[in-house]
Amino acid sequence: MQFLSDNAAAVHPAVWDAMRAADGPQPPYDNDALSQRLDAAFSALFGQDVVALWVATGTAANGLALAAITPPHGAVICHREAHIEQDECGAPALFTHGAKLMLVEGEHGRITPGAVDAVIAPIRRDVHRAWPTALSITQATEAGCVYTPAQLAALGACARRHGLRLHMDGARFANAVAHLGCSAAQAVGGQAIGGQASVAGGVDVLSFGFVKNGGMSAEALVFFDPALADTVRYGRKRAGHLQSKGRFMAAQLLAMLEGDLWLANARHANAAAAAIAGAVAERLLYPCEANEVFVMLPPADKAALRAQGFGFYDWGDDAARFVTAWNARDDHVQALAKALAAL
Repeated sequence: MQFLSDNAAAVHPAVWDAMRAADGPQPPYDNDALSQRLDAAFSALFGQDVVALWVATGTAANGLALAAITPPHGAVICHREAHIEQDECGAPALFTHGAKLMLVEGEHGRITPGAVDAVIAPIRRDVHRAWPTALSITQATEAGCVYTPAQLAALGACARRHGLRLHMDGARFANAVAHLGCSAAQAVGGQAIGGQASVAGGVDVLSFGFVKNGGMSAEALVFFDPALADTVRYGRKRAGHLQSKGRFMAAQLLAMLEGDLWLANARHANAAAAAIAGAVAERLLYPCEANEVFVMLPPADKAALRAQGFGFYDWGDDAARFVTAWNARDDHVQALAKALAAL
């Protein structure tokens, strides 16, 4: 009964079906018919004209996005626990050719406008100091918490005030949208226009995660400033991420968008996490707002759970992380909730 990571989950059958249907002769790289449909599909989702490119990994998506908005002598402000700082082996520096990460603190993995102001205030504007040109946030955060549309709007305004471009690492963006119950555009800082589709107004570029949510090997880079995409097209090729049979990448993304499968998958994962969190409310490290549950667990309790067949990651000596996936089995979820409650 594995709760190690949503990366370990199966590929959704609809994704396999779409990839099989994409077989056959097509123009290579991103000139195939499926890749050519991505801009329209993501524009419909976000309620404005966007450019969407497929990429094989979240690390590459983040690195390419940051390279488009950060010069080698610049800096990216991010949370101290951000994936780009803790888990990408220096990839942001590789893709940006040396840009610095400026780390800030924030409760539950969130960055506030005040934290951005504080890190920028003491920096001299001269050639001796790296000047921040980008702000990178994670939705949902590394603590499994979610930025509200109001919080994102405030961060967007803060970024514009300082002349920063705003990047969102959306590895679990679907789970954030499912939790918020809002439109995809509102979850990137957009605002509703006359009750119609929301228009993105905060984020410049989104790394939209699909692999954790039922995909196989494709993530999406979504550009709300389409001009940024031209730079990334070259960067993607130079980095070795322009796959020759790109139609199989595009097929995965389109299959997940079809009928809002991406959102249905995330809702199931979130509901499973909520059931687990409900069994151990007094032990929670952070509010459970997506599909991750962080629980205070001393070593003896961890050993007891593992002896019952539950897989999970340690989160330090006295805590653990449980991650639920799009295909989380109800019986496994209920068994874990019962075992946790019995500790």
